[in-house]
Amino acid sequence: MSVVEIILGALLLIASIVLIIIIILQEGNQQGIGVVSGGADTFFSKNKARSYDAFLARATKWFAVGFVVVVIALNIIAYYTTPADSVEATDTTSVSDQVTETTAPEA
Repeated sequence: MSVVEIILGALLLIASIVLIIIIILQEGNQQGIGVVSGGADTFFSKNKARSYDAFLARATKWFAVGFVVVVIALNIIAYYTTPADSVEATDTTSVSDQVTETTAPEA
């Protein structure tokens, strides 16, 4: 593994953990029901929750985009750094050629 692959792998791990945490912290669709913290019924807490939820929604979008970009980058790097001899599709001999080579010797 190259240094770039290790760095991108670490970024992918961090982005996935942060994305999971952000999604868990978001308020549910039903009013007053949250996954981690309950909501109070005061005016201040409702407005605070809206701005907090908006921040979490924006953060979710950005981390999701970053996650996808890192995954695509890692796949591109893995595709171009894979040695050609490790790919099994490069074997051009057919099964029938292999069978005729391994038949019993002629008398």
